[in-house]
Amino acid sequence: MSESRRPARRGQSGSGGRNDRPRQARRPDASQSGLDQPRLAARDVLRAVRERDAYANLVLPGLLRERRLDGRDAALATELAYGAARARGLLDAVIADCAGRPIAEIDGPLLDVLQLGAYQLLRTRVAPHAAVATSVDLVRAEAGPGKAGFVNAVLRRVSERSEAEWVERLAPADPVGRLAFEHAHPTWIAQVFADALGADAGELEDVLIADDARPAVHLVARPGEISSEELALATGGEVGRYSPYAVYLDGGDPGLLDAVREGLAGVQDEGSQLVARALSLAPLDGPDTGRWLDLCAGPGGKAALLGALAGIEGGRLDAVEPVAHRADLIRKTTKELPVDVHVADGRDPGLEGGFDRILVDAPCTGLGALRRRPEARWRRQPSDVAGLAKLQRELLASAAELVRPGGVILYATCSPHLSETVAVVADAVRRHGLTALDTRELVPGVPGLGDGPSVQLWPHRQGTDAMFMAALRKP
Repeated sequence: MSESRRPARRGQSGSGGRNDRPRQARRPDASQSGLDQPRLAARDVLRAVRERDAYANLVLPGLLRERRLDGRDAALATELAYGAARARGLLDAVIADCAGRPIAEIDGPLLDVLQLGAYQLLRTRVAPHAAVATSVDLVRAEAGPGKAGFVNAVLRRVSERSEAEWVERLAPADPVGRLAFEHAHPTWIAQVFADALGADAGELEDVLIADDARPAVHLVARPGEISSEELALATGGEVGRYSPYAVYLDGGDPGLLDAVREGLAGVQDEGSQLVARALSLAPLDGPDTGRWLDLCAGPGGKAALLGALAGIEGGRLDAVEPVAHRADLIRKTTKELPVDVHVADGRDPGLEGGFDRILVDAPCTGLGALRRRPEARWRRQPSDVAGLAKLQRELLASAAELVRPGGVILYATCSPHLSETVAVVADAVRRHGLTALDTRELVPGVPGLGDGPSVQLWPHRQGTDAMFMAALRKP
């Protein structure tokens, strides 16, 4: 099956780029007023992803608010948009088989609707007649009866088999390829996970299942402002298992919560919280003078947590971000915290050295956070890795210059790819004379961390994104 319909945008991190600011979604016109509105919204999200490389998780919330969809309608639109974007590879293979032509030969607007309909048929409890009829209505309203007939014929063929039967018919024969197809991942990404698991590669299916599920919303309570217990009471959430600042929510729009709007809390995966906390816990040789640095700070989540922790200790955090509008996001996120934001390249930020603690949360492929960006798995390509690994090595070299003797660097990525994790750390140890610390000691109470000295978190083990972290001390 085709793993991508467009070339990947090289050199971008999983969280960066031109799509951080979603465009305003188009309002339905009068001809669409009689259509199923949740499905129309889901289709428009898929169209935005296809036409302008938008991020589904940035487009959908604003679209739901603009069209005043809430409750069950919002939940349905969310499930269909995110689910279809996440399962695209599987859906495209089935659609191509039923259409009798390659995916590239199907018009984009029709393919959006076919993916939406196929997802409902194969992965939801929506009645088949409803999935087909609403899809046909979407096409008829925009493109007329001829193309609606094509969509009707293809989806009826899709409905003739269950998802398991389609997997049996279309999946590759090799074990990794079959698991990847069944759980809607490109084969190369499934192989990356298997390689990172190493001796535990038998857990690959568990990883793929966890990565293919909708993740819980994780909140972070700002230290010094509100405790996780207080935040859980205020939001109806559950106190997190591993981070002392984490709260889990069942769902909903966290941006509407008073605690988030007032800056007492933010939205942040528990794994990211553990990264920031690990830096604050790392043992130094010599006193902590309170000079901390976040060398790759955009869009500001870890910088906010580090700034709060530094402030409690009487220190300050310098935060570096090369893109001006992302630097503005950091300033907004860290407002009233002891954080100084610099618009600069982390490879040569122009700062005076001597920092006690430096976080290098490097731009990466983002393969560890695919579950939070539904379409991302189909955008990345193996060719993205080499350029990002070079950038990661350069950022660590910069940090090695900026940290004081006896100070600590915490290198982190939201990717388990060995070329972005242990290979980059091994290179830094060899080139810059850094000493690897046992990072497992910096995430106390977290099980399943393996043999060390670095830490690899996994969604199927810890319920977090697949964050990697390694603590390095400068002799």
